[in-house]
Amino acid sequence: MTGHRSLAQRAAAVFSCTLLAACSGVLSLAPPDVRAALAPTGVLRVGVYPGSPTSLVRGGNGDEMRGVSVDIGRALAARLGVGAEFVIVERADEVTQTLKAGRADVAVTNASAARAKEIDFVAPPLVGIELGYLVMPGSAVTAVETVDRSGVRVGVSAGSSSQAALGKVFTQAALVPVASLAAATELLKSHQIDAFATNKGILYELADGLPGARVLDGRWGLEHLAIAIPKGREAAMPYLQRFATEMRDSGAVQRAADRAGLRGTAPADAH
Repeated sequence: MTGHRSLAQRAAAVFSCTLLAACSGVLSLAPPDVRAALAPTGVLRVGVYPGSPTSLVRGGNGDEMRGVSVDIGRALAARLGVGAEFVIVERADEVTQTLKAGRADVAVTNASAARAKEIDFVAPPLVGIELGYLVMPGSAVTAVETVDRSGVRVGVSAGSSSQAALGKVFTQAALVPVASLAAATELLKSHQIDAFATNKGILYELADGLPGARVLDGRWGLEHLAIAIPKGREAAMPYLQRFATEMRDSGAVQRAADRAGLRGTAPADAH
């Protein structure tokens, strides 16, 4: 993709502005130094992964892209006066690595302490989301409080913050790293895992395609989703902090979440 904006890119930017209500007197183009820091290739490369309303899901026709990362990325591209290009990877941890390597310029992802060592997060966070478990009928797991038992197998996305967090607290249950959300679905269907653990936005999305599956009541933790950028782009941070505050306080983040069907959210400052 070149640095010139095609008609399709301009249309996407206009659509994003309309969707997020970011054009009503507050939208202003970012200064040149911010544009150079955030979109050095002439387009804003947004890191996303499929299957999560926090990142990327597709509409009923299969080609309309939705998600908090998608819509916030489009809104930011409009502010910069450039097109948005989506860098699609398999898992959330690959988004982190794509940002770290400079192959993407921005994403919305879980602002964990481990990831903050590799990429920079923008304060304030955009939204909170509960962490939970998805189970199939007949699973040995029936409540959040009884997961950590001998013989219980809990699937987690390989390299994810869920794998890291549960690995520190489980004393009996076994963690089973999986390569993708599609692989997690197959393991649940074949009862090779008793539960799958991640944020509830993903869990509800998976449950929609698994007859009888249910997301357990309660939560084992919280994620705080924030805008993330590669390290070394500090010149853009003050602008991004104002942008993040506006997107959250104006209701733009909530509209993006609603459009993507994101469930399981919590206040951004929840603990």
